Amino acid sequence: MKKVKSIIEDSIATKQALLADEKLLATLCEVVNVVTHAFEAGHRVYFCGNGGSAADAQHLAAEFSGAFYNRHRRALPAEALHCNTSYLTAAANDYDYSEVYARLVDGIMQSGDVLFGLSTSGTSKNVVKAFETARIKGVITIGMTGLSGGAMKELSDHLFNVPSATTPRIQECHMLIGHIICELVELKLFPQA
Repeated sequence: MKKVKSIIEDSIATKQALLADEKLLATLCEVVNVVTHAFEAGHRVYFCGNGGSAADAQHLAAEFSGAFYNRHRRALPAEALHCNTSYLTAAANDYDYSEVYARLVDGIMQSGDVLFGLSTSGTSKNVVKAFETARIKGVITIGMTGLSGGAMKELSDHLFNVPSATTPRIQECHMLIGHIICELVELKLFPQA
């Protein structure tokens, strides 16, 4: 029981630190506007990550392409880059796993599109390389990392470096931030909801 309470208290403390971070909250408002404008201009939003971060990336893409609260709105063009397993396994085998996302960014993304990269360390090689390629192509990069930001810090146009070094707490906050973005973008695009 004591350990359970300790884990919940740690999660709450991390969210309290997030709530107290005015710069991060301002970034959240900026990103809502960036994503809204991208959709309004006919651009697409993509997500990438590994392991649990891949699951979170896929979840957030589905909130846009499906619906968040408004079940009567049109689908928004969003997807997670890892969902084509034939591509993913071929590219990892024929090139290197560090190249799998960068090749997709180069092949399918256009200037003005948005790429969310989720990496608790900020150092996942395939996400970092995707951001490097995105920068060359004029794709807007939004990093979701832990406290240090890692290598993604310098490659992110907008950075959510969650104030924690603990992977589960960071991922919990990534989902909180992502859900806030999805909810507010939906409200901006479909205000009648």
